[in-house]
Amino acid sequence: MADHSRDPCPYSIVNDIGVGFAMGSIGGSIWHGFKGYRNSPRGERFAGSLASIKARAPVLGGNFAVWSGLFNAGDCMIAGVRGKEDAWNPIIAGGATGAILAARSGPRVMAVSAVFGAAILAVMEGVGAMLNRMNAETYKPQAPMLPPEVQQQIQQEQQQKEPQQPLAYVPGTPNPAHQQPANEGMFNDAPPTPVPAPAPL
Repeated sequence: MADHSRDPCPYSIVNDIGVGFAMGSIGGSIWHGFKGYRNSPRGERFAGSLASIKARAPVLGGNFAVWSGLFNAGDCMIAGVRGKEDAWNPIIAGGATGAILAARSGPRVMAVSAVFGAAILAVMEGVGAMLNRMNAETYKPQAPMLPPEVQQQIQQEQQQKEPQQPLAYVPGTPNPAHQQPANEGMFNDAPPTPVPAPAPL
């Protein structure tokens, strides 16, 4: 099933590279700013914090941008090869991205990094699917409330359409189903039974 919540594939790569760089730069500024402030001597902590942000935050932003670009390129490529978009595409792309980024460290590190990347993406996809299911139940369309007069009219119509239930039979009492009306046979429309004539002597 196609994912219509994001941009088409060629444009999503460039978009996510920018998003990754912004996220890495903001996170790196917070982390390295605090680290530079703590490691600087008194009187120079603010300047040391700014120097640490300038030196390290862009590097972390670039790392995030590279990871986002490789991941989205792999996701688009796998979706094009498989011909469908599902949860397996980002999982495979995450494993491939982890392996590519660790290519200079040897096959063993590549395998560990691939498993780690695929596991992270699998957890993210599972959490996303669970949240989507919960949101779908929350925002499920509901029928509007009818006025009380209309509800009462509908209930009366339903009661009129329901068949009358027969009376329950209590042992020891006459069965209403087998009782005959008191005047049954008094005004019978059937012709009287003819009486045979006496035989001649």
